[in-house]
Amino acid sequence: MSHDGTTILFGLPGVRVREVTRDPVLGRVVDVVTDDETAAACPGCGVFSTSVRQRRTTRPRDLPYGEERLAVRWHKVQYACREKPCPRKAFTEQVGEVPARARVTGRLRRAAARAVGCGQAVSSAVAAFGISWPTVHDAFAVHADALLETPGPVRVLGIDETRRGRPAWTQDPESGKWRLSERFETNFVDLAGTQGLLGQTAGRTTKTVTGWLDALGADWKAQVAIVAMDPCATYRRAVQQALPHAVIVADHFHVVRLANQALTEVRQRVTRTSTGRRGLKNDPVWANRRRLLRGRERLSDKAFTTMWNGLIDHDDTGQVLAAWIAKEELRALLATARRGAVRSDVAHRLFRFYAWCADAEIPELTRLASTVATWWPEIEAFLRTRVTNAATEGTNHLIKDAARIAFGFRNLDNQRRRVRFACTRRHRLATAA
Repeated sequence: MSHDGTTILFGLPGVRVREVTRDPVLGRVVDVVTDDETAAACPGCGVFSTSVRQRRTTRPRDLPYGEERLAVRWHKVQYACREKPCPRKAFTEQVGEVPARARVTGRLRRAAARAVGCGQAVSSAVAAFGISWPTVHDAFAVHADALLETPGPVRVLGIDETRRGRPAWTQDPESGKWRLSERFETNFVDLAGTQGLLGQTAGRTTKTVTGWLDALGADWKAQVAIVAMDPCATYRRAVQQALPHAVIVADHFHVVRLANQALTEVRQRVTRTSTGRRGLKNDPVWANRRRLLRGRERLSDKAFTTMWNGLIDHDDTGQVLAAWIAKEELRALLATARRGAVRSDVAHRLFRFYAWCADAEIPELTRLASTVATWWPEIEAFLRTRVTNAATEGTNHLIKDAARIAFGFRNLDNQRRRVRFACTRRHRLATAA
């Protein structure tokens, strides 16, 4: 290997810089020759050849250097293989960074792959490095597939869904029937480890979830101890079938969300019944809609007094205030998890919530209490374990960001590769290093 300063600065293994010139069209031009003894060995038989057949010049694209364009001209030798048993009659010099018939150097492909892995769109990498979209995408696919592995053991599993683009009609090539494409993807997340997004499957049915879990094998499933999810009967049924030994935990954020939804429905119904229209900004009940959804401890004394007096003075039915109190009773029940979920404390808070919903005789609160009763084993599991699905919700956000950066995906395999890579911190760190 040459120790010439220009060659060392250029830094492409296997070649030596012969000269650097300036071209009015190409900018700086680096002429290089092969500086690797093994390049004269026949790829077919491995025998070194000294018979020069002809000389060629190729122009592989390389990394930009500085602010000016940099063009590479590689002056190569084509050898003739004199070994009669060898099927190769001729071969051209090649090095590891620029294999035979390659038009892009290996370090340029790796740089483009790292750029996409760090969050750039493929089109941005194309503009930055001056190579084609398929070349950048293929480079990232090789880079990502080398890092993405089969999901390892998981103790706490998170399940949630995200919407995938717009629905579209596709024709089955065998039957010729038209079917509406699946709009949702079910995501599986490692909540207790570092694996991030484990994988995705199309749809949010019991069959698709159990199929994804069963594909990982009985040993993998046996190590899952806890599964966190939103209050979704389909996912609960799937986990009960595929992971009968696992404890199912209902995410407390979505339980409170159900209470907020019930409160909003009560407010809207009362407003329409009393005024014959939807709420306006001058209506105190409408003006306090955001305060109603905020926790009591997050309201200042002034804001709480304004909200409370507004409901007392302008809601003759008292149903909106009753719904707000029911929501706060449910939040107080869930807050027992921070105090160790003492059985007497939990029982006391649960009775207060049920009693208030029953005495209020409001349809929305009756439905809310029925939902809490249906999901009580899973809610009680949260009180004991304090496991939440927050990391899965964060993963959903990253999934949506990856889709926005890519301006959407047409190919499902490409989407899942990009999404899983973006949702795993250790892959991003390995790429940025």
